[in-house]
Amino acid sequence: MTPIRFGLIGAGKHGSRYAKHIVEDIPQAQLVALCRRDRREGEQLAARYGCDYYTDYRQLLDDGRIDAVAIAVPPALHGMIVPAACQAGKHILLEKPFAVSVAEGERLRAIIATSGVRCMVAHTLRFNVVVQTFKKHIAEIAPLHSFYLSQRFEPSPLLWLDRKAESGGGIILHTGVHSFDLLRFLSGYEVTTVHCEMRSMVTRKTEDNFTMLCQLRDPATQHEMSGAVAGSRSTASRSGLIELSGEHGQLVGDHHHGFAYLLKGTERISLAVAPAVPTVREVIQSFVDGIHKGTAFPITPDDGLRAVAIAEACYRSAGSGQRVPVLMRNPAGGEGKA
Repeated sequence: MTPIRFGLIGAGKHGSRYAKHIVEDIPQAQLVALCRRDRREGEQLAARYGCDYYTDYRQLLDDGRIDAVAIAVPPALHGMIVPAACQAGKHILLEKPFAVSVAEGERLRAIIATSGVRCMVAHTLRFNVVVQTFKKHIAEIAPLHSFYLSQRFEPSPLLWLDRKAESGGGIILHTGVHSFDLLRFLSGYEVTTVHCEMRSMVTRKTEDNFTMLCQLRDPATQHEMSGAVAGSRSTASRSGLIELSGEHGQLVGDHHHGFAYLLKGTERISLAVAPAVPTVREVIQSFVDGIHKGTAFPITPDDGLRAVAIAEACYRSAGSGQRVPVLMRNPAGGEGKA
């Protein structure tokens, strides 16, 4: 099997994980070149992994040896890099968030759709072993009534995250989208309305705490349920709580600490959770498998855009103090609710 030849655009703290996994863990992939703004760090990383180094992503995209690119840069740069990758005919593995706004995401989705290039969005939390365990057991508690998610982290050392021109937003856009994607992935429902509050405890220009209440609807049955998502990057600790409540029981767990329980009546049943895996590695493997086998990617540009639409609704709600609808254009281009 001919390996998928990768170019990596963005090889900082997170992008370097892509480099490591492509080189060390995915035999069906090969790292041909990488691009990083810091020349010294970029050259050192390229030397470590035996690949070429480019100072400019456009030079990397011109490299005819490259089949696909992994893009792990501040999301404000997606609007330039994704169209250029499409024009160069490179398949795209794109770090979340898909875009910094719904308008930008709709533009990128349309460019991808007409380019002939394939794109997968790296919502890595779908590949977490606790999340996968929940997915297997949801039918045991259905129909669902409510959903709660919480992610807590330490303050980030990445200074650009608090520069809105580069980051596009704070924890809602960068970490909240993980939870928003899980709302859809685990339940199969779409988020229709949100009410959100946000705060800045450590950061100055962007939010690092938020709480969001939402309504979700099953597109097939029109059944509705309530949900809540909270997140912070201001505590000296880390957690990833998930709670699903249904007519026949509850699922309770933590995707960071690696446990999952099924609650039936007053009984707490421990669920078998597989050993933790590097989720970035699993995302790359899924992307490579999809290209080699010609199968659909599990996470599409539309999935990425829907998570951004929920984030954008959170910002609108926090600004107005009101419950607001989640808005995005449908594939036909008409204005509608998600």
